[in-house]
Amino acid sequence: MDRPYRRPGAEDFAPLRSLLAECGLPNADLTLASLAHFRVARDGSRLVAVAGLTRLGQIGLLRSVAVAPAHRGRGLASGLVETLEQEARRLGLTALYLLTDSAEDFFTRRGYAPLPRDEAPAAVRDNAEFTRLCPASALCMRKALAWSP
Repeated sequence: MDRPYRRPGAEDFAPLRSLLAECGLPNADLTLASLAHFRVARDGSRLVAVAGLTRLGQIGLLRSVAVAPAHRGRGLASGLVETLEQEARRLGLTALYLLTDSAEDFFTRRGYAPLPRDEAPAAVRDNAEFTRLCPASALCMRKALAWSP
């Protein structure tokens, strides 16, 4: 397993989208350019985990946290989320938002708190994840970020 988690390259685009589809996560809006703040983990030549960050001004949308079923329980999702939180702080972001319909406990353990969807900032509410890709039943969560150099 590769660590630290690396940015995906063009060769990762199709496998990344396949992994998201396998895990039931949206990927129709992804482009190579949108992967600038994504990180992946590999097992040999196989991409086995991914997580992404979409920058929306001073806040971010954490998205596409997925681990292949055979590789779950190894801390990959936690490591990827921690890596993206560090990047968000480095970028000067003040908070991260996300939508989930299956991982509330996972994110709660990492300091994310439920937030009514209509209380999310407009930049988040207007994002394709909110408007058309995730189900309306998905829970919105937020985590404030403390800045660190």
